[in-house]
Amino acid sequence: MAVTALFFALLYLPIGVVTLFSFNSQKSLTVFSGFSLRWYRAFVHDDVLISSLGTSLRISLVATAGSIVLGVALALGLVRSRTRLGSLAGLIMLVPLITPEIVTGVASMLLYKGLGVTLSTGTVMVSEITFSISYVTVILRSRVAALNPEVEEAAMDLGATRWQAVRLVTLPALLPAVLASAVLIFALVFDDFVLAYFTTGVDPQPLSVRIYSAIRFGVQPTINAVGTLMLAGSIGLIALALFIPRLFGRRGGLDILSGS
Repeated sequence: MAVTALFFALLYLPIGVVTLFSFNSQKSLTVFSGFSLRWYRAFVHDDVLISSLGTSLRISLVATAGSIVLGVALALGLVRSRTRLGSLAGLIMLVPLITPEIVTGVASMLLYKGLGVTLSTGTVMVSEITFSISYVTVILRSRVAALNPEVEEAAMDLGATRWQAVRLVTLPALLPAVLASAVLIFALVFDDFVLAYFTTGVDPQPLSVRIYSAIRFGVQPTINAVGTLMLAGSIGLIALALFIPRLFGRRGGLDILSGS
């Protein structure tokens, strides 16, 4: 019991300190002088941080949309494929999940450099989409496998084409898992630092990279406020991803996100 308590204290105490001092009325990072929203107001009026926030939101939205479209198509293809190539592709999709992200980040940077591509917001988007496809595919693959193919066949017997059967029957059945995956990917991409750090350009930078650049010259209380807002947003998005399936009367979000 004591070991468990120590583990959670070491894990969450630094987060609690950051949250607490984000409400500090003074600039001190060691002495708490009283509650204030001073640093949150400073963040709102910081044009550089707001610009980075907008960049992170754009990257997250594009990466979510791209990975969902490709992930859904790939999940359908892997489940419906009856060849050995399909089984091999399914194994390959698991590689990004176990590969250290720093390896992926360095490899992506070297690839762009080798191709002569200038690092920018676009390279971050492409890298995040590529990295996120595996998560979407793993989450949706079991859902696709659980669908009864006879439903699609019945739709085609009634005159629907293959695409119409997928669009009108299969995709609506997958909608809860798709939405949960989208919210989860948005949260992961928005908070991502390692991949963004190695693939971003000079300006504009994602918020996570901008924060890292700022703390190298000393931690400012504004960074505590930004970190607290990012934490709250991530928790809210993950909670939403877990709750979405219940809105459709399906199993809990933990089952969907675990792929079971």
